[in-house]
Amino acid sequence: MTAQTEASQMVIEDKKPARGLGMERGYLRMVMTRFFRHRLAVIGLCMVILVALLTIFASQLAPYDPDRFNIRERFTPPFRVGHVLGTDEMGRDMASRLLYAGRISLVVGLAAMLVTVVIGSLIGAISGYYGGWVDSLLMRFTDTVLAFPTVFLLLVLAAFVRPTVLSIALIIGVTAWMEVARIVRGQVLSLKQQDFVTAAHSLGIPDRRIIFRHLMPNTLSPILVAATLNVANAVLLESYISYVGYGIQPPVASWGNMLNNAQAYFDMAPWLAILPGLMITFTVMGFNFVGDGLRDALDPRLWI
Repeated sequence: MTAQTEASQMVIEDKKPARGLGMERGYLRMVMTRFFRHRLAVIGLCMVILVALLTIFASQLAPYDPDRFNIRERFTPPFRVGHVLGTDEMGRDMASRLLYAGRISLVVGLAAMLVTVVIGSLIGAISGYYGGWVDSLLMRFTDTVLAFPTVFLLLVLAAFVRPTVLSIALIIGVTAWMEVARIVRGQVLSLKQQDFVTAAHSLGIPDRRIIFRHLMPNTLSPILVAATLNVANAVLLESYISYVGYGIQPPVASWGNMLNNAQAYFDMAPWLAILPGLMITFTVMGFNFVGDGLRDALDPRLWI
């Protein structure tokens, strides 16, 4: 590359931020306006914020230690003095356990989402950019993983791994990246035909830089939507594998293992199952509403 070409490129790159800043702000303003016009999305955002605040400040809000038990107070029904949401079979306060269990479930959900997005984005971007045998190999691998039921893969992996918050998040993440890979691949296949990619090739920019600096930022909208929906899916999957006994193990509380412990006492103490079930439903609905709102707000085809 000649000195003149390098100088021209520097001039072009220097001018891009100044010219693109106003466009980015206008686009962001439009997205935010459309999102906050979506009633369910706003309701979902409030639900997610509420759950997040309750779990973040669990140590300040919980009336008792979640592992403190008192056999004399076991199976106390809800709405009694001292135990607003009742107690479980060990006399542990349900409100305290729900708050601390929410920390575990949300951390697993967010960590699993990050694993899903990273793996899916890398595979999708490489597959779409290089095409040919690379695309065929990666997509056939993706199809093979998709052919196995997710729950089956989860249980098989969980049976051979020591259950911790990190291991459960990794297990969920490595079994749920396929949809993200397909989305990113489709976006990259479309974007790599654009003029800015052709110009980057002509300037001799390395493939790695083209993928991560020019292509990936333009796929953020669908990735953001998929990430939001994947948090809800990960919370559900963590609850499922904890419910069947392969997830987070007692005495550490998660909403899933609270459901597991409650199944033997459903006839005499139904609130032990109803309360964590409601928290799972509330959280998953919130993230799904936010995801639907982001999908509508980020899709220019729906703009009027």
